[in-house]
Amino acid sequence: MKLLEKTQLGGVSLKNRMVMAAMTRGRTDINGLVGDMTIEYYSQRASAGLLFTESIRISEEATGSPLTPGIFNNQQIDAWKKVTAAVHDKGGVIIAQLWHTGRMGHSVDRNGRLPFAPSPLPIRGMQHFTSQGKKDYEIPQEMTIQEIKQTIKDYGHAAKNAIAAGFDGVQLHAANGYLPNQFLAESANQRTDDYGGSIPNKARFVLDVMQELISAVGSEKVGIKLSPYHPYGDMILDDPATTYTYLIEELNKLDFAHVELMRRSSNFPSPEHYVAENEIEFFGRKIRQTLIANSGYDKASAEAELEKGIAKLISFGTLYIANPDLPERFEKNATLNKPDRATMFGGGKHGYTDYPLWNE
Repeated sequence: MKLLEKTQLGGVSLKNRMVMAAMTRGRTDINGLVGDMTIEYYSQRASAGLLFTESIRISEEATGSPLTPGIFNNQQIDAWKKVTAAVHDKGGVIIAQLWHTGRMGHSVDRNGRLPFAPSPLPIRGMQHFTSQGKKDYEIPQEMTIQEIKQTIKDYGHAAKNAIAAGFDGVQLHAANGYLPNQFLAESANQRTDDYGGSIPNKARFVLDVMQELISAVGSEKVGIKLSPYHPYGDMILDDPATTYTYLIEELNKLDFAHVELMRRSSNFPSPEHYVAENEIEFFGRKIRQTLIANSGYDKASAEAELEKGIAKLISFGTLYIANPDLPERFEKNATLNKPDRATMFGGGKHGYTDYPLWNE
C-alpha cells in the first residue's frame, strides 16, 4: 500500500505518506494556551507520517475565532513545547500551521477592534461563530501598507517561535478564506496599490510572506496550503485558474518544502464561472515542491491519487478526528469510527481524545 510507504519531506523522514490535515478544534483557554488535552490529542495521532496542527494565530491581531491557539508569546511557546515533545517521543513529525484570519473575525472577540482585511468588504452569505454566538460579519478595516508590512514580519516572528517550540516546520495557511487567500480574491481585495489590482499585485502578499518564512526558518521547514476553487469565506475570484497558475509559477521560483493543495468541496459549490478542472491534475502538475493532496479522500481514493504520481502524500481531515490510529486501521482494513460533528469545534475530551483505537 503506497499510503504506508516511507518518504521524505524537506529535512525530515516520514514513516508513511498519510498526513493529518489542520483542523480547528477550539480547545484552548482564553489566552490561546494549549493544555493537557491537546498534548494527548496530537500524541494519539503520532502514527501519521506527518501532523499539521490546527491553525495557530501569529499575533493578537490575527485573532478570528475564540478558544484558538497562539504562538506569539513565551507562555504559548512553552505550552506548545509539551505537545511537540509528546509527538516526538512517539516518533511523530509535527508542523505548525500559521494563521491570520483577516476579515474572518468579529470585534466581540477582538477587544472591540474590527478585523483587518485587504479592503473594507464584509463576508456575505454566512455568519461567524463568536464567543457570543453566531453574528453577521462586520465591514473590516482596510490594512495600510505599514500594517501589511508588520503582518509579514509577524509571520516570520511566529515561524521562529514555532521552531523554538520544537515544531519540525511551518505551513502558511493561504486557503479557506483567511487573510492570504483574501488578497488573491476580488471579492475581498479591491486595492489600487502594490497589493491589489493586477494578478501579480494580488499575489504579492502571499509571496512576500513565503519569502519571510523561508528567511526566518529555512527553506526545508516551510510549506503552504492553497485552495484554488474553494469559495468558503466568500472567496470569489474573477479568474482563479489564471490567478493560481501565476501564483504557483512564482512559488516555483522559491526554495521550500511542500504545497498542500485542497480540492473543492461538494458542501461549498463553486461559482458558475469556475471551470470543472481536477485541481490535483491541473495545478498539481505545475507545482515543483512536494505535493500533498487534501480534502475528501478515503483509503481507496487516496491510494488511487498516489498511483497517479502527482501527489506524494495525502492529508485527511475528519477521518483523523475520529480515528487517531488511522494508518493502523487502513493496514488492517478495520472499521472506521464515525466523527461526532457536534463536538468538532469545541468542548472537552468528548469527541476529542476519547475515540477508541481499533484493537480496543
